[in-house]
Amino acid sequence: MCKIFLETIRAEDGEVFHISYHQKRYESVLKKFGVKEVQNLSLYLNPPKNGMYRCRLTYDLSKEPHQIDVTYYKYIKRDIASLKLLYDDNIEYSLKSTCREELDKLFAKRGECDDVLIIKNSFITDTSIANIAFYDLQRWITPALPLLKGTTRQRLLEEGKIFEKKIHVDELKNFSNVALMNAMIDFDIITKNIKDFFC
Repeated sequence: MCKIFLETIRAEDGEVFHISYHQKRYESVLKKFGVKEVQNLSLYLNPPKNGMYRCRLTYDLSKEPHQIDVTYYKYIKRDIASLKLLYDDNIEYSLKSTCREELDKLFAKRGECDDVLIIKNSFITDTSIANIAFYDLQRWITPALPLLKGTTRQRLLEEGKIFEKKIHVDELKNFSNVALMNAMIDFDIITKNIKDFFC
């Protein structure tokens, strides 16, 4: 089993965003593996003072005590203008680990689309890099069965800005807009017509 986990944390002009949500998820992974030594992640972060950066923080639970490493990458947003629907009833990615082989295999099947939208047991889950939400003309709905419960998704749920519900693949036609969310893009509403977004 892969025991190297990660947090992707946004930093802009030296300021780190929403670290408490990353800390909470990190601690939940430690608890799952019975690790009692908890580190303060913010002590490991010292991002560049100019520009937006993706802070990739990894921690290896195969070692005791576990080691935390941080790498900084200048952030360049990847434009997502189309998603390919792909079905996989066996995929698992409930913990944010460095072992992304299953996700990478699906992403490789995207064809001419920018990314994939993964359907598991006929229900909408996530794209390869983001949680997703749909607008039903009243409120934003995010799948109740994501592959990974992202930190941005969790924050927006707590703030009452999005609501979770099981979304069957046949229900996609009922929505008017799509938004993607993760730590780097926050809540990114896609302006493209939803009918033209899926390929």
